[in-house]
Amino acid sequence: DRLFALFPNLAGMRDRLGGRMSGGEQQMLTVARTLMGNPRCLLLDEPSEGLAPIIVEQMAQSIRALKAEGLCVLLSEQNLHFSRSVADRAYIIEKGQMRFAGTMTQLAADPLLREQYLSV
Repeated sequence: DRLFALFPNLAGMRDRLGGRMSGGEQQMLTVARTLMGNPRCLLLDEPSEGLAPIIVEQMAQSIRALKAEGLCVLLSEQNLHFSRSVADRAYIIEKGQMRFAGTMTQLAADPLLREQYLSV
């Protein structure tokens, strides 16, 4: 029930095979399956990549809820808007070197960092 509360879209698909779900639904299913093991920390690699905007927002809501429960979430993400909505801190690592460590607010406020690392 807790997982369906976090990912309400999955509740109506409980009898559907994972291979018949959309990419976003599969991403939610993967996170939900991981949470079944009651981890203390969740590592997410590009959870918003290739997903429809509505699914990205649902994923963000779920991550915020997990953080509110006290779960550690480590996120590797290039989508700054998504990252700002779920992360407290940011780190930029380039070629094995730490280039930035600070809050999301500090990262977003630095025009040089935005231009150098976050522009397309």
